[in-house]
Amino acid sequence: MVTFEDKRSRPHFDFLLLIAMYLLMIIGVLAISVATFDPAVSGDLPLLNRVLASNTGSWQAIFVVASPAVVWFIVSIPYEHFKTFAPLYYFSIIAFLLVVLVTSSAIREVKAWFQLSLGRMLQPSEFAKLTLILMLAKELSQAEKPMGTLRSVVRIGLFSLLPAGITFLQGETGSVLVLLGVTFLMLYFGGVDWKWILAIGVAALLGVAGIFAYGIIGGSTDYKLLRILSFLDPYAYDLDAGYQSLRSQQAIGAGGASGVGLFVPGSMSQLNFVPEDWTDFIFSTIGEAVGFIGSVAILLLFLFLILRMLYLSRFTYDKFGRLVIIGVMSMLFLHVVQNVAMTVGLMPITGIPLPFLSYGGSNLLTNAIGISLVLNVTRNRTAAMPAYNVPASAALRGRRRRRNPVYVNASGGKGPLSALRKSRGDRKGTTPA
Repeated sequence: MVTFEDKRSRPHFDFLLLIAMYLLMIIGVLAISVATFDPAVSGDLPLLNRVLASNTGSWQAIFVVASPAVVWFIVSIPYEHFKTFAPLYYFSIIAFLLVVLVTSSAIREVKAWFQLSLGRMLQPSEFAKLTLILMLAKELSQAEKPMGTLRSVVRIGLFSLLPAGITFLQGETGSVLVLLGVTFLMLYFGGVDWKWILAIGVAALLGVAGIFAYGIIGGSTDYKLLRILSFLDPYAYDLDAGYQSLRSQQAIGAGGASGVGLFVPGSMSQLNFVPEDWTDFIFSTIGEAVGFIGSVAILLLFLFLILRMLYLSRFTYDKFGRLVIIGVMSMLFLHVVQNVAMTVGLMPITGIPLPFLSYGGSNLLTNAIGISLVLNVTRNRTAAMPAYNVPASAALRGRRRRRNPVYVNASGGKGPLSALRKSRGDRKGTTPA
């Protein structure tokens, strides 16, 4: 098979992606420390001491310091390993999700955490996002036409709905939306027929609308429904379901253009004005501390991270690797959009963390593994582009460049052109001019 070399698809370790990830991690440690700092700690202490004085900030810093070992481990694994063992990882996490559902105690009506030592907890639904990405990438890359047969439709449907269904039973609405969103985007980029894409999108919208319409008509008091109602009219629920959203918007607004600064006694962050402002609502702390300008800078860093992965996927010609990158990009994109939108009142509260910035070891580890998978793909991909993937214009340009030049003997003497004319004249039985 004819192949073309493209320097943009060359194997390499993408340091730009790694640097962007660690910049966000460092910002996250600082933001968590600001959200949880003790005003009794002297403001004259160095910044590192202020971070270490925060228990949650210290734990997040430990996760960040340990993350290079995770990156090195994932990147060093042979590329084909992930494709071969994707089913093993997937079904292991499914079993783990079931164990947590049956054995764990509910925290705010959510049964999603497995208790570890030292007061730490593990959240398997975070890792389910990665195993779903690997499983869908494997499934979509094996068929020339994904979802072209009933068997393919059933398999992809089961692989997508199984972790989402168990996670929904655990009470984690935000993670369910991410799992389904990742599935939808991977199907779109995986070459599934647009009719299936349209049908799945319409069915999802009708299903969500039907569930909440039934809850409203039936007078349900489920907290998920109350979050939707408080989003539509937050001031009607300002003392319960809408309280956190309203406080978050006030804190972000208080930051103004440039923010009130870091570790400011009496600030809304220091007074715990916004509940859980070091986890899901970390963006409210950031908005108050660094203001509109700083918040936009952080969002631009996220945008660079996402666009960089989109660029890397564009020039990854192995379908499995390309879909792994698309899956990780989709996961981070959906997290950022949901989290930022809910903190500024543009979406209902879903209890979903902001990647690399919110406190939580499971989420940080999941995101670090996701970026590491992307680095593994780019490091081991091939630069050879199959001929059928080359645009027609590019192929024609290549042919033009390889065309041998024709030299003309202007004096009418013997040369390539005169010889060619003579041969043509001889074949026709005429004398060449």
